[in-house]
Amino acid sequence: MKLRFYNARIMSMVNPGEIIQGEIHIQDDTILYVGEEKAQENHSWDREIDCKENLLMPGFKNAHAHSAMVVFRSLCDDLNLQDWLHHEIFPREAQMTGEDCYELTRLANLEYLTSGITAAADMYLTPETIAEACNDMGMRCVIVSGLNKFGPPIPVMEERFNTLNNKYDLVSFKLGVHAEYTCSKELLEEVSKVLHQYQVPFYVHMSETKTEVEECRARYGITPVALFDQLGLFDFGGSIYHGVHTTKEDMEILKRRGISVITNPGSNAKLASGIAPIEDYLKHGITVGIGTDGASSNNCLDMFREMFLVTALAKLKENDPAAVDAIKVLTMATVNSARSMGLDNCDVLQEGKQADIIMIDLKQPNMQPLNNIAKNIVYSGSKMNIKMTMIAGKILYEDGKFADHIPVDEIYENSNKILERLR
Repeated sequence: MKLRFYNARIMSMVNPGEIIQGEIHIQDDTILYVGEEKAQENHSWDREIDCKENLLMPGFKNAHAHSAMVVFRSLCDDLNLQDWLHHEIFPREAQMTGEDCYELTRLANLEYLTSGITAAADMYLTPETIAEACNDMGMRCVIVSGLNKFGPPIPVMEERFNTLNNKYDLVSFKLGVHAEYTCSKELLEEVSKVLHQYQVPFYVHMSETKTEVEECRARYGITPVALFDQLGLFDFGGSIYHGVHTTKEDMEILKRRGISVITNPGSNAKLASGIAPIEDYLKHGITVGIGTDGASSNNCLDMFREMFLVTALAKLKENDPAAVDAIKVLTMATVNSARSMGLDNCDVLQEGKQADIIMIDLKQPNMQPLNNIAKNIVYSGSKMNIKMTMIAGKILYEDGKFADHIPVDEIYENSNKILERLR
């Protein structure tokens, strides 16, 4: 399939915020050309798309999610994190099947596409069916192991690592655990051995609440960040999810080990977990990406809302309207999130990269006038501005409609049946 997008504004994110007027050529799943418009002689295109001066940019990357938790959207609200998890979520999750996770992941993917999200880092119960759901829909997915004291056994995690990293073109699998408070020290030591065998990045929920950090100090005398570093779990880089309550010493460890922080402001605000010190992370030279977390605690999978909250909450925390400007946030949602997920092949729009592209509709009231398009996206943008979402050269969402192979009504019906059983 050979596509040409022309008459476009293009923000490639090679130089964040910079916009050119031009066109993009795509062959199958790969970008062939990004640049100024050029004469079309002796070209045969399967489709040429007039962008009508709308904006093409890399898709947003959701660097932390629990996709199938969409089933709990607006079901278990207005509780603190520990009560929410232990009394509402965990008992219901115990009833969920792999087929449930398949259907609910498909529902989450619909929402990702409408938000311009072209990849998600998904930590949830049944990686095999999550991978299948994403493959069937054409969604790019980085599955993260959520190993904990309840299971699965370490050999299962290792088998998934070796199998799912080679089964589907758009799916990969990363080593990780759920959190310090759901793992014994002995389990973490065993995970560290596997990590050192493969020498790959590591991913974990960490320092999300004050209670989590205080209880870790009570158990081990050090913070979760220091503990995991001591156990060698950060030796090959990776990411921590949330990072709301960290110390200066923690930040120095994260910087030294090349660990990125994935902030989830919507979820952290709704659960009253706190505001992450984003400005401090940036000053320490720590890479920050953005995730939505699950729809059970957010309650939506909307990168526009997350971007606004990242900058607005940082300004509030620092009492400084100049803190964490919009261009930095846009970089977090695209380039930084992609690289934290191991998706260097689709972080920017550039020749040879994967064609994961979104079109922003600039002909909407919230985008006018065009004083600064990049800042409009962060400060006034919304899901209604997503005109097209493309993953690996395939258009999955365009002008309010999903691709023909996506059974939208079936997904809605099946998801509500699952809810009735779990309610």
